[in-house]
Amino acid sequence: MTAETAQPLLLRQDAEGIATLTLNRPQARNALSLGLMAALQAELDAIASDATVKVVVIAANGPAFCAGHDLKEIRANPGRENYADLFSRCSALMTAIVRLPKPVIAKVHAMATAAGCQLVASCDLAIAAEEARFATPGVNIGLFCSTPMVALSRAVGRKQAMEMLLTGRPVTAAEAQAWGLINRAVPAAELDEQVTQLARQIAAKSPLTLATGKEAFYRQAEMGLDEAYAYASEVMTRNMLAQDAEEGIDAFLAKRDPVWRGC
Repeated sequence: MTAETAQPLLLRQDAEGIATLTLNRPQARNALSLGLMAALQAELDAIASDATVKVVVIAANGPAFCAGHDLKEIRANPGRENYADLFSRCSALMTAIVRLPKPVIAKVHAMATAAGCQLVASCDLAIAAEEARFATPGVNIGLFCSTPMVALSRAVGRKQAMEMLLTGRPVTAAEAQAWGLINRAVPAAELDEQVTQLARQIAAKSPLTLATGKEAFYRQAEMGLDEAYAYASEVMTRNMLAQDAEEGIDAFLAKRDPVWRGC
């Protein structure tokens, strides 16, 4: 038994309505093996219906946040069928993060490359240590980062995405913040505190409102202007009829803290 197989590929810790999922393949720089992706998918599926979880944080152990797909595993399992299955599973995982009815925060302490960068881009929010770097370097090994491109191109501008995709150059946390890939870059010593503070702030909101808003955000982003406004108006109408909206407005007018019912 290797040191890696003796340890869980993914760790979960819950506290104060925040579920922290920690990638735990430090020796492999948290490369997204089929096993790690399956573990992450299973936890996201469980969290989707877990009323005790308000916010999810994705973190990692070791010298890297995530090095992308496990190239050794890929080369050991060649063939169209295996490749198609791998990228289908990865795409489903990234889509599950976007469609999860809870906000997801990436806590990036170090390098995130290829599918690791895709993972960051797929999260709703991201805070990184100033030392962190982000890259889509597939072009350097003859494998264009086409699936990471989907999330990346929806998080940053086209020119910035193409620069990352065509050159493979690692960008700094400061660049990533300026480009919109992450929310902010902070000193490494402050990363835990900053992520926890943000997660707590969000967890204090109505879970129904968070789920409604997250779904609406991504759906309207793919629509034309008129269609988006029509859709958003219908969402707000339904939201206004919810008990949490009534409670929130009444609490605001009465200058008291709201008591969310989740309905």
